[in-house]
Amino acid sequence: MFKSISKYHYISSGILISSLFLNACTTIDPYTREEKTSNAAKGTAIGAISGAVIGVLVGDSSKSALIGAGVGALAGGGAGYYMDVQETKLRQKLEATGVSVTRVGDSIVLNMPGNITFRTDSSDISADFYSVLNSISLVFNEYPKTYIDINGHTDSVGDAAYNIGLSQRRADSVSRYIQTRNVLAQRISTRGMGESSPIASNNTAQGKAQNRRVEIRLTPMGN
Repeated sequence: MFKSISKYHYISSGILISSLFLNACTTIDPYTREEKTSNAAKGTAIGAISGAVIGVLVGDSSKSALIGAGVGALAGGGAGYYMDVQETKLRQKLEATGVSVTRVGDSIVLNMPGNITFRTDSSDISADFYSVLNSISLVFNEYPKTYIDINGHTDSVGDAAYNIGLSQRRADSVSRYIQTRNVLAQRISTRGMGESSPIASNNTAQGKAQNRRVEIRLTPMGN
């Protein structure tokens, strides 16, 4: 019965919710004494409406519509600030762990080098790496309105096709573990990049060590 509800119902619901939000966020202009709606409120509401529409187009279900509405609301209501506070928490948690935190626009990239993540030619998580994953999972759960892209990378040693598979297995291992820490699977995507995206030269041992890594990119829903 629930699935049979028209997709237009969700769009209408999104518009209704946004309209109520706008009505609740009015102020009195001190010069004209007229009611007016703040620009921030307008941005949030418009984002919620467009997000709901996008959600319905992506998937004809209540879940898609609600995710869409949430995406729009975050983008319109301050994704930058949301990521600022998340970045601060991650830097605190990851200090002295060997994991770097880089801000790229509204996204956050966690670079986890191979010497702390996996043994050579293995997708089994190293024992010392569990505490790192436990810490970041706490932050992921505190700030749930982000997509989590987990990308595995290798150096150029060995067959390229094999390296794609190894990097995918490593990304999947990280994904499976953080899900055991209650991070929702629906937020996560994984990809094995193999040797295709080096960040250093593969001509030196030091460069190869830097290229063997797992990167997690956090992107605010709506971007």
